[in-house]
Amino acid sequence: MTARLTRDRPTWLVYLQLGVFATYLYGLSAALPMLRAELGLSQTVAGLHGTMMAVGGVLTGLALPRLTRRLGTRVTVWTGLTGMNVGVLLVVLGHTPQVTLLAYCLAGGMGSISLYTSMSVLGRHHGPAGPSAISEANAVGGTIGLFAPFVVSLAAQSALGWRTALLLTPLLTVLLALAMGRVWVPTPAREEQAAPSGSAGSPGLGMRFHLAGAVLFCCVGLEFSFNLWAAKLVSDNTGLSAAVAASALTAFTAGLALGRFGGARLALRIPPSPLLIGALGLTFVGWLLFWTSTAPPAAYAGLLVSGVGVSLHFPLALSRVLTATAGHPERATGVASLYSSSATGVGPFLLGALADVSGTQQAFLMVPVMIVLAVGGILVSSR
Repeated sequence: MTARLTRDRPTWLVYLQLGVFATYLYGLSAALPMLRAELGLSQTVAGLHGTMMAVGGVLTGLALPRLTRRLGTRVTVWTGLTGMNVGVLLVVLGHTPQVTLLAYCLAGGMGSISLYTSMSVLGRHHGPAGPSAISEANAVGGTIGLFAPFVVSLAAQSALGWRTALLLTPLLTVLLALAMGRVWVPTPAREEQAAPSGSAGSPGLGMRFHLAGAVLFCCVGLEFSFNLWAAKLVSDNTGLSAAVAASALTAFTAGLALGRFGGARLALRIPPSPLLIGALGLTFVGWLLFWTSTAPPAAYAGLLVSGVGVSLHFPLALSRVLTATAGHPERATGVASLYSSSATGVGPFLLGALADVSGTQQAFLMVPVMIVLAVGGILVSSR
């Protein structure tokens, strides 16, 4: 039986909040090559910015169940967006690696609070259509975030400089707060009070949940590896400058947006596990084209196909995690944040460290390895 997705005003609020989050995520990702060149950082130290995002996400993930119980989901989401913007502004103003690393940590941690709380609420709000709603939310977010790498690339080639482009995120946040700040998902009070008093790492969620979390780890690691290092590989393989190659991330985010809009419809008809395996297979095809390309058009095409595949990884993997919680959505949200945030640091940092040793192209062999691990996790946890 096909589920039905109803897009009310609270749903659109969450969609647009995720759009603001996407401008931060893809904006800072596209800015990393310019930041690295400006500060004279090694690839390993540049990769530490992704690690600091992860550190922030892990710290806030540990506190998320308690924070949600104390503040409620609405205040928690807006608090996360506010802190995320403070981190973005610190990147704009920071001119030392110490400041920018701290800024990435703050933006990543507070952004995770907003992301995982809103996704959990959206999934509960739509019930059986939750996976479709989460996928469509990521589609809207990806569409809005699509402009961030393009704006960063244009600003980097102008007198304004790449830092100016990052102001897009706080500007959109203010506009959204003014337009829809009073709207929220009508969550019953009993659900707000149901969050357990334990930490995100409390036992009792079961092996199936943690296998689903491991799949989420692989999927997020894949996406962030593309976000933070795809532009560098395009530059190395094609000879494009770092500023021009930053626009390659636009092809990847375009694939994310296209895939999530189409995937939202597929998620109403196909169970998450087989659909996720198919998406992982498509990502491998796109990666192979991108990885072997020496001409910009082929590299961009490979990133577009990779983006279509990756588009379904996070929403479907997160839906599998939330489905496996057996009545503990708040605690599961915190643990899901821990898995995802760890992946944002481990994947890009390891890829950056490998790139310093053997080159970016060889380091990108991590991608098929993570794809195989994710498929294996899905097959085992689906039994």
